[in-house]
Amino acid sequence: MTPVRSTLPDDARRVVCEALQDTLVDLLGLSLIGKQAHWNIVGPRFRSIHLQLDEVVSASRTFADTVAERSAALGVPPDGRPETIAKAFTLPAPDEGWVRDSDAVRVMVDSLQDAVGRLRERIDATEKADPVTQDLLIGITAELEKQRWMFEAENGPGEG
Repeated sequence: MTPVRSTLPDDARRVVCEALQDTLVDLLGLSLIGKQAHWNIVGPRFRSIHLQLDEVVSASRTFADTVAERSAALGVPPDGRPETIAKAFTLPAPDEGWVRDSDAVRVMVDSLQDAVGRLRERIDATEKADPVTQDLLIGITAELEKQRWMFEAENGPGEG
């Protein structure tokens, strides 16, 4: 049963909804990485990085909701179940336990870098299939690039 029909042709819908599902996994994973680091960060820059991690978590969760709703609007149910995220997620994450502030920054830069790279591939893939979804992915990419820059600026030369 398909309670919501897509406005896209089947081929375009497959491409777009795969891009959306993969983006949903990355965004939910980023929110978990950010919270894990947020709860466990230690070091002299604790407060500023602690707060910046919440910005990434908030943006990731908001974007995840938007991406999931876009998928649903196109007639494909999004899958944000924990087992789906755990099985499909491959971005870098912090180690278990306390996380030094410079290590938290490094893992966020690496995770955001990888997520942005994947988003850029999805932007290319959705260009002809659905410019509306492509535009959504472009906006998400811009914000994640901004967050990546802000984290990267935290670790100057010779730091992490």
